[in-house]
Amino acid sequence: MNPITDKESLELYKPQTDEESEVDEFIKNHPLAQKLRAKEGFVESRPHLKIPEAYRTHHLTGGLLSGPGRIVVPPLVFEETGGKSITAISYLGSELCGHPGIVHGGLLATMLDEGLARCCFAALPHKIGVTANLNINYRAPAQADSYVVLRATTTKVEGRKAWVEGRIETLVGEGETPVVLAEATALFISPKQAAVRNPSPPPLAL
Repeated sequence: MNPITDKESLELYKPQTDEESEVDEFIKNHPLAQKLRAKEGFVESRPHLKIPEAYRTHHLTGGLLSGPGRIVVPPLVFEETGGKSITAISYLGSELCGHPGIVHGGLLATMLDEGLARCCFAALPHKIGVTANLNINYRAPAQADSYVVLRATTTKVEGRKAWVEGRIETLVGEGETPVVLAEATALFISPKQAAVRNPSPPPLAL
């Protein structure tokens, strides 16, 4: 079976509820999405839907944590070619909380781990890596039932190693200042045996 393309991943998602339709339309038509869509060198996709269904049902963010009240729609992701940067827009529902109304910090950590990894994969040998180090600073509570943006940039690549920094912030309108919710730095390493063990790994979700 051929891998799902970026374009196909955008076409695969079909909202099932009024809430999903509303969230999906808001994200797709937000000025940030429109700006990145028109920017040369960026590719738009929905990575959750590039995961083969057999894997997706067992995937944490692409399966268990997706759906009504959780990660309501598959995040919309814009990747700069060559593993340079990534921007992802998500909506986090009310069933992802640690404290009432506050998204669990562990979910933000998972999103940062996956997002920063995805950012640098195209710059690594075999286009895959594992997390060697992840440092997170939480800056403000993440409110449930809200839109967030993950931004990440690959800062250095040396052989099988890539260093990435990023943050999760609130999604705001043009001219408004976002609130930074969490910041992170990470080191990812492409395993020497990756090409032999897993020549065609399933895409990492966000």
